[in-house]
Amino acid sequence: MRGSDPYSSSKGCSELVTSAYRQSFLAASEIALASARAGNVIGGGDWASERLIPDFLRALDAGATLKIRSPQSTRPWQHVLEPLSGYLTLAERLYTEGMSFAEGWNFGPTDEDARPVRWVVERMAEMREDVSWECDETPQPHEANYLKLDSSKAHLRLGWQPRWRLQTALQKTLTWHEAWRTKQDMRAVSLAQMTEYQITGRAGKDVAL
Repeated sequence: MRGSDPYSSSKGCSELVTSAYRQSFLAASEIALASARAGNVIGGGDWASERLIPDFLRALDAGATLKIRSPQSTRPWQHVLEPLSGYLTLAERLYTEGMSFAEGWNFGPTDEDARPVRWVVERMAEMREDVSWECDETPQPHEANYLKLDSSKAHLRLGWQPRWRLQTALQKTLTWHEAWRTKQDMRAVSLAQMTEYQITGRAGKDVAL
């Protein structure tokens, strides 16, 4: 666990705290406690500030120019349903097999879907041509230029694999947001996307591409 910036270091700190709590208070009672990390999660219904996709959608709705920082920074982007499926798989194993799975776990995208900020914005702008963007030239706080997750343990021991490629994840996010803008039944829209994600898993490939 290393990190030369505060964000990355915080992940290592949380892992140390979790491990210490597990060993000090839970191990003797065989209470299985695991920790799990996701990549840069995207998907419909995210209204957080200072996040690339919500900022893009706000600019789209307002007819404003999106300003992006650190366009060359690379992040492991993934749809929110990806890590959720991993968390549920891990929870099942903790329940059925206990302490042997009480460890730290990563649930990230494929290496090919660790993409720069500029790439993500360009792909979304191709899908929605009514948005404009530019780079924010003001000084920005230090952050890591390249982040990714090694999910090989989840692949091997849990049989978990990501199902939607990044292009599909971006399209699903835009589709969800457009449905919200046009006042559709968002519970039905969300359930439909979850069903499609499950079908993708059974098919063993990304059926949306």
